[in-house]
Amino acid sequence: MMAPTKSRQYDLILVGATGYTGKLCAEHITTNLPTNLNWAVSGRSYERLSAIVEEMRSHNKNTERMQPNVEVATLSLDDMRSLARKTRIILNTVGPYYKYSSPVVQACAENGTHYLDVTGETPWVYEMIQQHHEIAKASGAIIIPEIGLESAPSDLLAWTLATLIRNRLSLNTKEVVTSVHKLDSQPSGGTLATATGILGHYSWPEFVKSFAPWALSPVTGPKSSKAVPLASRLLGVRKMEHLGILTTSLSAGPNVAIVQRSWGLQGGPKSYGPNFQYHEYMRVKNSLAGFIIHVTLSLGFFAMIIPPVRWLIQWAAHNFYAPGQGASKDATAKDTVELRAVAEADQDVPNPRKAMAKFRYDGGIYYLTGLLLAEAAMVLLENDDLTTKLGGGLLTPAMLGQPFIDRLRNAGVILESRIMPEQQ
Repeated sequence: MMAPTKSRQYDLILVGATGYTGKLCAEHITTNLPTNLNWAVSGRSYERLSAIVEEMRSHNKNTERMQPNVEVATLSLDDMRSLARKTRIILNTVGPYYKYSSPVVQACAENGTHYLDVTGETPWVYEMIQQHHEIAKASGAIIIPEIGLESAPSDLLAWTLATLIRNRLSLNTKEVVTSVHKLDSQPSGGTLATATGILGHYSWPEFVKSFAPWALSPVTGPKSSKAVPLASRLLGVRKMEHLGILTTSLSAGPNVAIVQRSWGLQGGPKSYGPNFQYHEYMRVKNSLAGFIIHVTLSLGFFAMIIPPVRWLIQWAAHNFYAPGQGASKDATAKDTVELRAVAEADQDVPNPRKAMAKFRYDGGIYYLTGLLLAEAAMVLLENDDLTTKLGGGLLTPAMLGQPFIDRLRNAGVILESRIMPEQQ
């Protein structure tokens, strides 16, 4: 059981509980977190929030469990400041984040309230770091964006492998390559709205700046490694032992940025190693399929920069798959998400030592996202030594370390790693 509520009214408040991901997060809280958790759901509509509370009651078979309260609030800065003062943690599932959630981060940073979200919007995260990192450090607010599917699995895999290589082999890590090995689920309406809208919100120079190598890292990173062959960079196809044939991944950009920030926050060269590089791809059946996917994604991205094309996609997304909509939990029950990663030790020898890791969850990606959000909150609530050590600031999922991994394993996530046999 967790410790009793400390000085504030709530342990956590879930903002956006009536949305698709928010509702799934609320369900995980109701069915899996401690029965004495003192929490609330927040949004603009009392009626919709009350309906969520009643729905959660139907999932709850334990009569001793505390039911969530309802906190009606807009996303204005004044309302968010009031909300932040009531709770130890805010979980935020309201996207697009660049459009709605900046006041939530500001309020938490100012009031020493921990904050977690599930964005994948790198330009917005870059903006929040620039505006609120130092304020959050001063107030003791631990603010961790991208703790959902983007970018917790990738960040935890990189941290796990670098830690394993250091502890078992006493070596630095030169490169981690992650592959989206299996991904069954389809995007929700909110994800589609964000993908099309963010390109119209930020200028091209702002996009380029936020996605530049090591842009999110507080420490300047090493220059790009020559480990990736030129042909692979041009054609978008890379072949790797243990991972197979790989190509461009749609989620690689946000994940790479977060892993690089983790490297910097943990000491840069003193953490994973001075020559560390991280790359991420998706697995494909053959090189031709990889090349076609690479070209399609590249052309699609540049096409969405053109306003008429972007507006057409936004119209289609809104009319056929609006925000707040997504596949039912039953429809995604047989889905699987699996990422695999291979790390190479930093050795100047023909066959450097390697390690391999896997992150797997059987179920929908949005339920996984809600699970990640809720379990991360419990890490912050139950580990005073860790929160004291972290201090505050705009941090990353990997900063929660082994306590986060242990909770995820207990919640049904498979995260395993091993040192590969030495090659002669």
